[in-house]
Amino acid sequence: MGFWQNITNFFRGESGKKENSESRTTIAGDYTGFFGYYGSGATAMSVATVYRCVKLLSESVANLPLLYMRLKDGIFVEDRTSRLHYLLDVQPDFTKSAFDFWKETVEHVLLDGNAYIVPVYNTATLEIDRLVLCGRGTVSHDVLRDTYNVTDMINGVYGCYREQDIIHIKGHSADGKTGISVLQYARQTLDIALTGDRETLKRFANGGNVRGLVTNDKSVTGFGEYQDAQLENTAESIDSKFQGGERIVSLPGQVDFKQISLSSTDMQFLESRKFTIRDICRFFGVHPSFVFDDTSNNYKSAEMANVAFLSNTLNPLLRNIENEMLRKLVAPSLCCKRKFQFDRRGLYACDLDSRVKYQANTIAAGIYTVNDWRKEENKPPVAGGDKVLVSANLKDINEGSFGNNILKFRI
Repeated sequence: MGFWQNITNFFRGESGKKENSESRTTIAGDYTGFFGYYGSGATAMSVATVYRCVKLLSESVANLPLLYMRLKDGIFVEDRTSRLHYLLDVQPDFTKSAFDFWKETVEHVLLDGNAYIVPVYNTATLEIDRLVLCGRGTVSHDVLRDTYNVTDMINGVYGCYREQDIIHIKGHSADGKTGISVLQYARQTLDIALTGDRETLKRFANGGNVRGLVTNDKSVTGFGEYQDAQLENTAESIDSKFQGGERIVSLPGQVDFKQISLSSTDMQFLESRKFTIRDICRFFGVHPSFVFDDTSNNYKSAEMANVAFLSNTLNPLLRNIENEMLRKLVAPSLCCKRKFQFDRRGLYACDLDSRVKYQANTIAAGIYTVNDWRKEENKPPVAGGDKVLVSANLKDINEGSFGNNILKFRI
């Protein structure tokens, strides 16, 4: 799929006719950097909670091996002889490891709403030579014609691609065609967070400046031009001293100063910032404990938060990637004989104690053998370790003496 499109572009040496003249400008530089945020000079990733949520989700996906599997004797086994195994597990592209590749892919989905991957085929072997993650802003999607205009000159990918020739992983979509960034939905909350960060910086930059009104002695009635000018000069002088970090300032003559700024306690500043943290977590589907929020936490709540993260947040994202890869890289006639699957076993055993219990339970249930797990731990097999074991507490009701005892009891 996509082979003849690449052959055409290879011999023509050009991208061909574009669907329309309005295409996005190619952005040079590091595409994996912090993405800009709508309507402000700051970036969304400068908000600590956004940074942590994006980092957690992207690295959680990148930490899992993506396996290319084929059906053999009724079960799916990893196909390590395929070129896709090396691309998915080691190096999808010339300059990217598998970890970096999937980390950046998830970042694109969360921060931009869409991630575009172009399979580039080898003209000699007819196999996929590399998987190119297009840079942000280098793909223009025509939703009416279902075509993609790619102008990623840095990665050497350009041309007009059909829908079936490009892997399009999208976030939440309103029309089913184009994904929408999480940042767009969380725009108001991020505005509050960015404003809070800027206000905090102002308050603590020089010890917290005060604001107020400068007035003259109340016994003087009326204001003159000379008096107004003197008050203005006095106000500027006092303000410059506060801005310079001075804490005690003398007031000349009969000048009176009244502070009008609200304190952090009156504005409940810290409480509003805590609310913002949890609100951002809701948009990303991440429990506040994962972003080190100051919440009451114990072993049970941490365990439940981890289970909810796996089932409600991470698994849908993994399934989205698996299904799109299968849809674009495997022919429909082989859909039941090939599949892509993230190895989720590492997710269910985060610490050594939980991992040992998980391994023991799978052996007792007859799912894995001892040598299966020894292989995963990079240990040599042992004699008899290939036998499937089950717990001795489970037994056929009609087997052996247990069945005879029941019969005697009935008599």
